[in-house]
Amino acid sequence: MKNLASIFVGFIIFDIIVAAPTMSSMTYDSETYDIALEDLDNLYDYDENLSVDQAQVEIGTVLPSIAREMHSPLPEEPEEEASTPKLIDGSSPHEPGVLGPHTHEGLPTCLLCTCLGASVYCDDRELEAVPPLPKQTTHFYSRYNRIKRVNKDDFANLNSLKRIDLTSNFISQIDEDAFRSLPQLQELILRDNQIRQLPELPPTLTFIDISSNRLGRKGIKQEAFKDMVDLHHLYITDNNLDHIPLPLPESLQSLHLQNNNIQEMHEDTFCKMKDYSYVRKTLEDIRLDGNPINLSKTPYAYMCLPRLPVGSLF
Repeated sequence: MKNLASIFVGFIIFDIIVAAPTMSSMTYDSETYDIALEDLDNLYDYDENLSVDQAQVEIGTVLPSIAREMHSPLPEEPEEEASTPKLIDGSSPHEPGVLGPHTHEGLPTCLLCTCLGASVYCDDRELEAVPPLPKQTTHFYSRYNRIKRVNKDDFANLNSLKRIDLTSNFISQIDEDAFRSLPQLQELILRDNQIRQLPELPPTLTFIDISSNRLGRKGIKQEAFKDMVDLHHLYITDNNLDHIPLPLPESLQSLHLQNNNIQEMHEDTFCKMKDYSYVRKTLEDIRLDGNPINLSKTPYAYMCLPRLPVGSLF
């Protein structure tokens, strides 16, 4: 009976062993792992005799190349050369003559004044004479100074000069050739001075303002404005004039003669006595207020004008 029970238990144990799952050997995909497991220990063997510097070298050799790129210093960008400052003529300040010719005060004009492009501003500098100007000057302003005289050489060889403004100085004398040789002069402003005699002017002028001076009876030469075929504006207020300077160019648009001593006007001052069909379309602004003249006495003197002069009618 005992033998039969032992045989029965043996069969049960055999069935259990047969039914248990078998252990398969573990394999590694060579495409995923480039190194065998048994070589891993050799790769990271630690040598106790390795110095610190050598260890750093060894570690560096196994770092990926991208890590070396991340830790490598960035290349230095070349520094831009400092730009050389350019002045009114576009040259370097180290070159001679950049700041213009020297004045009597021992300073270059463009240090004493302000030069912007081809314009020179010398306003309110207590100047007693016109400073020498750079040859490329086109516009010159010297207002509110102490200039007493304009010499013939002050603007010599300035062939590009287009505008001169000498407002509010003490000018009492101007040389005859001071402006005549300027081939491109268009605007001349001499108001608020002490000028008694107007010099000969270039025919290129389009704008003249000589108001508030002392021209009087003889300060303007006969036919002084005759050849100025492009003259548009003529301002001669506050000068004690006793006549209108004739002939006036056909191009004239504005004529300001207020606050003078003009007492009479001729019928051919603006119009043509023998040509009643003549019309002077451009001359639209005539100021005669402040003069002892009765405009109603010469009604035919305005027949050709688009507008009546401003002044007393009684």
